[in-house]
Amino acid sequence: MAIKIKAKERKLKLGDSEFYRYVMQPELYSALASEKVIREAALRSGVSQGVMQACWDAAGSVIKAWATEGHSVALPGLGTMRFGLSAKAVADVNDVKSGLIKTRRIVFTPSTDLKQELKDTAVVITCYDRNGNEVKRVTSADDGTIEEPDTTDPDGTEGSGSSTTGGSGSGTSGSDSGGGTTTGGGTTTGGDDSGGDGLDKG
Repeated sequence: MAIKIKAKERKLKLGDSEFYRYVMQPELYSALASEKVIREAALRSGVSQGVMQACWDAAGSVIKAWATEGHSVALPGLGTMRFGLSAKAVADVNDVKSGLIKTRRIVFTPSTDLKQELKDTAVVITCYDRNGNEVKRVTSADDGTIEEPDTTDPDGTEGSGSSTTGGSGSGTSGSDSGGGTTTGGGTTTGGDDSGGDGLDKG
């Protein structure tokens, strides 16, 4: 089993300059319905699908209730989940108000076992040129470093999502579903790619 990555040759713009670079992003499949997950979990555990559905619904209710009370709730085998926010910091206590809150977020912190599983999984990269033709396929030899979830700064204001930093001459990737951002000061032109769902809990 391997994580599939596609590297597509795209036109980037930096000021008045235009150039092509290969931009990588995960190759995602379609979203799996909860019914399929429950059916597979019931099959693997040896209990009926009805019992598994009842347990699934009950666990979801408990997680939502406890998380909204301010708890960091364990998700067995996966990690922990909590609610967070992104807000503007002010110097005067009289300026503190709910209007300073910009966004409410769901923060997922993966468990050590889950991060190790991701680190140990091979990565296969398929390269496509600007015309959509496959030109190369390689197995990645990266060190498997896992990105840590967002942390809270000393002001108590949580940071926004992180980005992937590329080398010189890279740009910001287009609106690819499930893809990240490649920073470098430019923008990507071209059409959108659809690639399944990306569940962002960070």
